[in-house]
Amino acid sequence: MYAEEVADMAGRIRDEDIALVRERTSIADVISETVTLKSAGGGNLKGLCPFHDEKSPSFNVSPARNVWYCFGCGAGGDAIKFLMDAEHLSFVESVERLAARAGIQLRYVENDHAAPRSRPQHGQKQRLVAAHAAAVEFYRAQLTTAGARPAREFLAQRGFDRAAAERYGCGFAPDAWDLLTKHLRQQGFTHQELVTAGLSRESRSGTLIDRFRRRLLWPIRDLTGDVIGFGARKLFDDDDGPKYLNTPETPIYKKSHVLYGIDQAKREIAKQGKVVVVEGYTDVMACHLAGVTTAVATCGTAFGADHIGVLRRLLLDTDAVAGEIIFTFDGDAAGQKAALRAFSDDQRFVGRTFIAVSPDNMDPCELRLAKGDLAVRDLVARREPLVDFALRHVISRYDLDTVDGRVEAMRRAAPLVAKLKDREKRPEYVRKLAGDLGMEIEPVQRAVLAAASGQPAGEAPAPARPGPTVDSPQSMVEREALKLALQEPVLAGPMFDAVEAAEYRHPVHVAVRAAIAAVGGAAAATAGAVWIEQVRDACEDLAARALVGELAVEPLRIDGEPDPRYVSVTMARLQWGSVTGRIRDLKSKIQRVNPVERKDEYFALFGELLSLEQHARALREQAAGGL
Repeated sequence: MYAEEVADMAGRIRDEDIALVRERTSIADVISETVTLKSAGGGNLKGLCPFHDEKSPSFNVSPARNVWYCFGCGAGGDAIKFLMDAEHLSFVESVERLAARAGIQLRYVENDHAAPRSRPQHGQKQRLVAAHAAAVEFYRAQLTTAGARPAREFLAQRGFDRAAAERYGCGFAPDAWDLLTKHLRQQGFTHQELVTAGLSRESRSGTLIDRFRRRLLWPIRDLTGDVIGFGARKLFDDDDGPKYLNTPETPIYKKSHVLYGIDQAKREIAKQGKVVVVEGYTDVMACHLAGVTTAVATCGTAFGADHIGVLRRLLLDTDAVAGEIIFTFDGDAAGQKAALRAFSDDQRFVGRTFIAVSPDNMDPCELRLAKGDLAVRDLVARREPLVDFALRHVISRYDLDTVDGRVEAMRRAAPLVAKLKDREKRPEYVRKLAGDLGMEIEPVQRAVLAAASGQPAGEAPAPARPGPTVDSPQSMVEREALKLALQEPVLAGPMFDAVEAAEYRHPVHVAVRAAIAAVGGAAAATAGAVWIEQVRDACEDLAARALVGELAVEPLRIDGEPDPRYVSVTMARLQWGSVTGRIRDLKSKIQRVNPVERKDEYFALFGELLSLEQHARALREQAAGGL
């Protein structure tokens, strides 16, 4: 659990330094490097959660309190926790990353003694990233040597000068077996670290040798800009290896998640709401240099679901906001197959998906070299909807001059139209498909409806289940009271603590109220991530712990800043619900008591009822006072 890890690790970094890191870290800036955030009102921000797949943004960030919470999956915490979850760092690694960002010099202690450590023990991820950073500098220096002439010629022949090579960190793996390995070992990296990083490998004799040799290299970076791997291109005819060789799977390099160029393209992708997916490293370079600054490429694997997840978060691809995804593929059979696979994956996007194919079947790098930067920009501008391309490709396989050919083409094409996310476009594509096939609209429409329902033609799809009901008024006011205690403890604390826990009815709300009491009450707290974590850690069940994170970022039900009057109104409403419930129960009980046979009990209950009704009137006036 997060709190246990904090407790375990806090002894290694001084508590006051951890507090300083939290204070000086802008959680919005940290999260914005991974997730595109938009205003959610009330000073809060929202975006697509990086920890689960979703179509509508449920990931909320509260810059005022430096906390985040996802209403979809229940994850939440502060900036330290975000880095731990998003980049798989330990607590210490996350604090160190944020401290370096804020320019804070951390102090370390051993076994609760105040002796600072001169050199902290870095976590595995940080060591592997450092090894790659050192390798980048080594390979870049090698690119200027005499032996790297074929690599420089390769780049020049494709239109990339020295400045372009430096911009993308291109390098050269020399004609030597262990030059990089020796260099990195001299810098203090261990045998195991180099093997784990994928930079070196063991030879048959057991010695350590370089993984890449006699190849042009591109460093591959993650969203944060850290180098996590390399792509290596064959240069010599006597090299019997594959044309492209990539870093193997490592703790920091997962090819199914990696997109080359994402570090340079991410801000433009978020800004323009558009991404161009190309096929290779040189295509990314060519696009960026030609002015298509949103280009990215996969690294040694097909474009898949994990890549889509990365792009959807950058595009803020939701039901409310739809971006553009433009695939560029060669016009050959392999390129067409890749495009059709992309259409299948397209259903994971809400945004509009397009394909751009050069008339001469040239990739962006070849196109830039042959016809210049403008031709690359025009290629992207001339994109066509991916569904149009897919339909044309499917239909082209059948002889439309025959009845059998037209019917079979209809059967194959109808599911593509049925898959369209934007249902309002389906009737238009039904008409278009009917015209392309030379058929009447009715049979095509029946085929599409059958494909959409997943049932034989003529059968209607099952009705959708009704959605969940809204919370009760009592539950909503309980939430508001708890939000005030978590978000504004200095303002709301005294009034909040004065209202007994018995006023809460929802079991999870009761648990959160008990947790607040367990850590000393809201009146003794100061707002911020530390207070919220204290309450979260005091919760005895997972549902309550998740609710704390949720309430910490959920906007208050008030326009503007809360004031004492709003707190008073909220607490009055909270008690009003409880008091009116007790009045109802008491009236029912009085009706069951015979006033003649049980006179004393009757008058005692009646007196209690009068007192409760008087209290209810006072609460009603208090609750109405702030509206």
